[in-house]
Amino acid sequence: MATATSIKLDDALKGRIRTLAQSRQRTAHWIMREAIAQYVEREEKREALRRETQAAWEEFRETGQHATADEVGAWLASWGSGEETDPPQCHK
Repeated sequence: MATATSIKLDDALKGRIRTLAQSRQRTAHWIMREAIAQYVEREEKREALRRETQAAWEEFRETGQHATADEVGAWLASWGSGEETDPPQCHK
């Protein structure tokens, strides 16, 4: 179920939305809803990445386990070469 929400926009932005909506043959409502949905999805992914990064950092601080940039770079360079290597093993 959808509910109405109001938002205050300055005239310039409203005009830009209206122009874009006309060129896309959509309503201004659709443009705004789509923009908000894309923004929320992007920010949720950014937040998930931040949490995963923080968890990885904490794990490294606790264990010291890591792979060097050179090790990872060599592994990535092997991708698509026909002679792909296994991912590097973590070590202290």
